[in-house]
Formats: sequence, structure tokens, C-alpha cells
Amino acid sequence: MPHDPHLLDTASADLETVMNAWNDATWRLEQTHEAMREEIRRLTQELETKNRELTRKSRLADVGQMVSHMASEMQNNLVPVSLYLSLLRRRINDSGSLQILEKIADGFAEVDATISDLLLFTSDRDPQPHTFLLPQLVHEVFSSLAPQLAAQHIAITIDVPERQLITADESMLRRALLNLGLNALEAMPHGGDITVTSFSTAYGTDLEIADTGTGLSENTLHRAFEPFFTTKSGGIVLGLAIVYRITVLHGGHVTAANCPDGGAAFTLHLPHRILEAAA
Repeated sequence: MPHDPHLLDTASADLETVMNAWNDATWRLEQTHEAMREEIRRLTQELETKNRELTRKSRLADVGQMVSHMASEMQNNLVPVSLYLSLLRRRINDSGSLQILEKIADGFAEVDATISDLLLFTSDRDPQPHTFLLPQLVHEVFSSLAPQLAAQHIAITIDVPERQLITADESMLRRALLNLGLNALEAMPHGGDITVTSFSTAYGTDLEIADTGTGLSENTLHRAFEPFFTTKSGGIVLGLAIVYRITVLHGGHVTAANCPDGGAAFTLHLPHRILEAAA
């Protein structure tokens, strides 16, 4: 029986269509398979990264608890040492020996301050805010630094409104101001000026501590509030990281900048509604 050319052409066209569809489907399947393999690789890498991060956070939490316990024990052990130093100071009459004793006492005071920073940095305590006079706190903090200010020939100017109120955790804010004051002292070993300024904004209260030191490098401006970051050699440095932590716990933030006429300025931005902001 003779073949119908028209039927053969139709069958050939249908077969070609089917093969093209098959090839297209195969290509799409390969593309989908490759995309799925790539997504599985990406998700696997992401899962591994997150697992490493969780492990790291878990280890950091364990280290934090250990550091907190050790710091607390060390601080307890320093109490009797400080008492013995005080008793010894009363019994020594020789000026040379007294100077040596004062250096020992200063060393213990620095150790105690470092331990206090470690305890505060690892603490989970939330702020206990109440309303108080801001200028009174500022004057108290810088009065405690008066001996260092005088020894380094540093003048202090406090421009805070006399009746300005602030709602915050007073002990935490005292620590933040003290750390900023000590930071300014370190920036001006050969003398200078510290200016403390406060003003209200629509957001809340801005409290600025400016110095006339050498200012901050670009790297320091970006990393100043990182834990343990320092431009000095040796020592545990948590001062500015503590300031950052305290302001964040209060629902605020802290900024660092170089002053137009030289030196650096650190500004605490604290919100009005501290209870809601910190929640």
C-alpha cells in the first residue's frame, strides 16, 4: 500500500514538535535541577553559618557568666585590701612611703574600676529610671575627677541648665559620664579644656562631653564603641563600650565626632519616654 506523503510530512512534523517539546522540557528540568542544587548549597552554607553563630553566642554567654562570676569574686577580695591600705595610710608618717602607698592605692582603684566595667558589661540588669536633676549629677561626677583635672591642668566648663530634669537610671548614667570624663582626661595628658553641654530636643536630651585633645582618627571614629578596642597598648578597655551599652539600654544612642576647632565630642542622645523606649 503506497504511503501518503502528506501523512508522512504531518507525522514528521508532529514528531519534531514532540522532540522539541521534549528537549525544551529536558532543558527546563536541568535548569530547575541546577537552580535547586544552587539553592540547597546556599541554604546549607547559611545553616552552617547560623550554627556557627549560635555556637559562638552560646560560648560568649558562657564566657560572660564566667567573667561575671570571676569579676564579682575579685571585687569582693579587693574590699579587705582597700581597708588594709586605709589603715596603713593612717600609720605611715614618712612622706616617701606615703607616696608609694598612694601609687599602690591608685593601682587597686584602677583594677576595681576595670572589674566594675566587666560586671556592668556582662550584667543583664535593666535600667531603673527615675527623674532627677541632671546638673547635680554632672557636677558630682566631675567633682570626683577634680584631683586628676588639677594635676593635668585641665579646665572644666559645665553648661547644663540649672533646673534641667532627666529620667534615667542615675547610677548607670553616672558611670557613662565618668567613663567619658576619664576618656577626655586620657586625650589631654598635657592640659586642655573639657566642656559639658546639655540641651533638650524633640527626641529627648542631648548631653555632650567635648575635649580639646588631638581628636579621633577615621578608624577610631568607626570603632570607638567596640568592646576592647583601644589605640593604646595593653590593658582591658571597656569604657566607651560601657557608655554605648548604657545608652542603648535606655533606648537612646551615643555618637562620636571631631570638633571643628580640634578635639573630640561624645554625645549621649537619651529619649524623653525612657520606660517605653527601653521596653
